[in-house]
Amino acid sequence: MARVCEITGKRTRVGNNVSHANNRTKRKFYPNLQTKKFFVPSLNEWVEIKLATSAIRTINKKGIEAVLKEVGAL
Repeated sequence: MARVCEITGKRTRVGNNVSHANNRTKRKFYPNLQTKKFFVPSLNEWVEIKLATSAIRTINKKGIEAVLKEVGAL
């Protein structure tokens, strides 16, 4: 699973570069993925997750355990 957020499911999207003359060429929009370690108290271990920065913000707000329960990973 390359370039996919394990929490939000964000993945590469396809779109167009649009010039001033309105010429269109295909391009890709990649999610801002980071690999990060979180300590999960219920498992009593560190978990390494590849996730988008928006998912990191969600984890900071709700907590790692709540987010993992929402996703069904816990």
